[in-house]
Order: sequence, then C-alpha cells, then structure tokens
Amino acid sequence: MLNFIFVFLIIVSIVFYLYYKTKQFRSNLPIQRNWYKSLASSSLGVLVASFGLNQLLLFQSTVTYIVAALFILLGGALAIYNFKASKHYHQFLEEERELNK
Repeated sequence: MLNFIFVFLIIVSIVFYLYYKTKQFRSNLPIQRNWYKSLASSSLGVLVASFGLNQLLLFQSTVTYIVAALFILLGGALAIYNFKASKHYHQFLEEERELNK
C-alpha cells in the first residue's frame, strides 16, 4: 500500500514538473520565469526523494540503501532549496507585472 502512495507521488511530481517547465518556457518576464523554474526544480526534488523512498520499499540490499540514501538526501535538499527560492521570487511577481504593463 505504501508503494502505491510513493508511485502516486512520483507521477504527480512529474506532472507538476512538466507543467511548471512549460510555464517557464512560455513566460516573458524574467522574475516570473525564475519563479516557475524554482517550482519545477522543487517538483523534481520531490520526484527524486520519493523515488529513493520507493526503492527502499522494493529492494533490501546494501547497494540499494546507499543509492536510496543519496537520492533522498539530494532530492530533499533540492526540494527545500528551490522551495525557498520560489518564496523569494514570489515576493516580486506583482511588482514585475505592474512594471511591465
């Protein structure tokens, strides 16, 4: 049952990653583009971390534990860093929209 939750989380994070990447490419404003880029990278971090957690459930070997730990740490760091970056860029979105009318 827990495996299905991680698979669902992987699929949802892929969808959000693709959605934010397309929004990034279609955006004309630089701060808005960076905001979408950080949201997409945050979704990618969730994808990598949930993939690592899913591998821990499926396989039990020493190599799997090492690789899954790397995936979890890297994905968690990527998600947290880019979530903070998206909060930073979100502050300036309205100002940028008003300046570029």
